[in-house]
Amino acid sequence: MSAIATRRAIDAVWRIESPRLIAGLARMVRDVGFAEDLAQDALVAALEKWPESGVPDNPGAWLMATAKHHAIDLLRRRKVLEGKTELLARDLGLQMAMDGAGAAAALDDEIGDDLLGLMFTCCHPLLSTQARIALTLRMLGGLTTPEIARAFLVPEATVAQRIVRAKKTLGDADAGFAIPAGDELAERLASVLEVVYLIFNEGYSATAGDDWMRPALCEDALRLGRVLAGLMPRESEVHGLVALMEIQASRSRARTDRSGAPVLLLEQDRSRWDLLLIGRGLKALDRVQELGGAGGAYALQAAIAACHARARCPEDTDWPRIAALYHQLGELAPSPVVQLNRAVALTMAFGPAVGLQLVDALVADGSLDGYHLLPSVRGDILAKLDRFPEAAAEFRRAAELTGNARERELLLERAAACAWR
Repeated sequence: MSAIATRRAIDAVWRIESPRLIAGLARMVRDVGFAEDLAQDALVAALEKWPESGVPDNPGAWLMATAKHHAIDLLRRRKVLEGKTELLARDLGLQMAMDGAGAAAALDDEIGDDLLGLMFTCCHPLLSTQARIALTLRMLGGLTTPEIARAFLVPEATVAQRIVRAKKTLGDADAGFAIPAGDELAERLASVLEVVYLIFNEGYSATAGDDWMRPALCEDALRLGRVLAGLMPRESEVHGLVALMEIQASRSRARTDRSGAPVLLLEQDRSRWDLLLIGRGLKALDRVQELGGAGGAYALQAAIAACHARARCPEDTDWPRIAALYHQLGELAPSPVVQLNRAVALTMAFGPAVGLQLVDALVADGSLDGYHLLPSVRGDILAKLDRFPEAAAEFRRAAELTGNARERELLLERAAACAWR
C-alpha cells in the first residue's frame, strides 16, 4: 500500500474508531480531555508505524491497546497512583498477552455505555451550546478543529478555544463520566438531542456562507442520532428526532439546482427525494407510536415532515393536518418560530388572509425582530394576496437579514419578480 493510500486508510479508521476509542478511554481515566490526548497519541503512533507495517487487521483494538500502554506510562511518570501500577493496569483492562480479537471483544462488551456516557458528557449543561456542539463533533464526530471551523464558518482559534474551555470546565467541575439516571436523565437527554439537531440544521440550512447546505454535517448528525437510537431504544423522542432528520435529509438532492441555488419545497422535483431515507424515517416514526411518544416535540415535527413525504405532489399535501400539528407543537413548546410555521400551514390550508393575521400578530409582538424568515413568509403571503409592492419590500428586508449568500440571491430574485407585477 502506498503512503498516500495508507494515510487515507488511517484517516478513515480514525473517523470510524475515534468515538469508541475516546469513549472507552474516558470511562477508564475519568477525564475527557486526558482521554482525547491518549487517543491522539495513539493516532500519532499509527501514523508512524502503519506506513511501514501496514494497517492491522483490527485497527480499533490496536489503537486502544496503544493508548492504554501510553496511559500507564504517563501515570507512572506522574506518580499519580504511587506505585500502584499493577492495579492501574488491571483497572484499565490492559492484558499484555491479549491478542487483537480479544481486545476487540473486551472493547465491544462495554462500548454501548461508553459511547452513551461520552454523549452525555459532551452535552453537559455546564457547557454553552456552541461548546457542546464543538466538543460533540470533535469527540463523537471524529472531526478535526479545522474541519469544525470550516463547517460553521468561524475562526479555527475560536473552535479550539471552545474545546479547551469545555474540557477545563468539565474537569474543574469533576463532571464525571456517567449516564444520568432518574429525573436528571430527561433533562440531560434533551440537551443531547438539541445538540444533534442543531448540527443537523446547520448542515440542512446553513446560517451563513456561500452554500445553501453542508451535507457532511447532516450526515454526522444522522449518524449520531442513529447511534443514540440504538443505545436508547426505549426513548421515544430519540426515535422522533431520528425520524425527523431521516425525512428531512431525504429531500437534500432536490433542495438545490445544478448551480447550487436553493429550490423551495413546493417547487422541488419529488422524484429526487430519497425513498430509502423516507422509509427509514417513517419506520422510526412507527417506533415512536409503539412507545406512546407521538406527542413529543421531535415526534410532532417528524409527523409534519411525514405529511410532506407522503404527498406525491404539492397539491396532495395535508395542510390542515400540518396546521393542527403545529398548533399541538405550539401548545407543548411555545415558540414564535413554531407560530410562524403554523402561519404558513394556515395560509396553505385556509387561505392567505388567515395566515397573514397570525404573521402580523408576530410582527406586532416583536419577538422575531431580526429573524429573516418573518419578512420572507410575510412577503410570500402578500404576493398570494396580489399585494406585490409590499411583498417586494418584505423580500428585500429578508435578504438584508439573512447571512446566507444563496438565500439572499433567492430573496432578491423574488423581490424583483414582485416589483415587475
